[in-house]
Amino acid sequence: MQLGLVSIENKFAVVYGRLPVGTIQRPVRPHCLISPISSLEVVIDVVAAVIRRDGKILITQRLDDVDLARLWEFPGGKVEAGESFEVALQREILEELGVEIRIHEEFFTTEHDYITKSVRLHFYVCTILRGEPAPLAVADLRWIRPDELWNFEFPPADADLIARLARDVR
Repeated sequence: MQLGLVSIENKFAVVYGRLPVGTIQRPVRPHCLISPISSLEVVIDVVAAVIRRDGKILITQRLDDVDLARLWEFPGGKVEAGESFEVALQREILEELGVEIRIHEEFFTTEHDYITKSVRLHFYVCTILRGEPAPLAVADLRWIRPDELWNFEFPPADADLIARLARDVR
């Protein structure tokens, strides 16, 4: 089956995704809809790790009882009050995967508006210092090649990073 990049537009959103060529599909998940930024009061800072090993990238699957349930993402989470982005990322990775990481650099930042919130995602290049990742507070985890990212369903906020990683040979 041939896949193509399509955009679906309606009065609320522009949604990008990969569908079989020639297919038209409406968004089926309400989190795909975008509301105007003026209706949002708070931007939530979120940190995430881009962890590479042997040519693969680590991704995790969200739990059933959270927003965007069962979607895949880069491991990380919300920054708590008083935390630096780096401390928040180290804490989240330890809680979710049970490993200690070294943060090398901020790789990419993006903002995305959902219906009920706006998020600013800060992605950092990281390596694992100690431990082997285990799904402690995530549903699953996988090591995948960058060109396989399109085979997994991610939150809309990750689209620009996925496009960059899929073409980047860093």
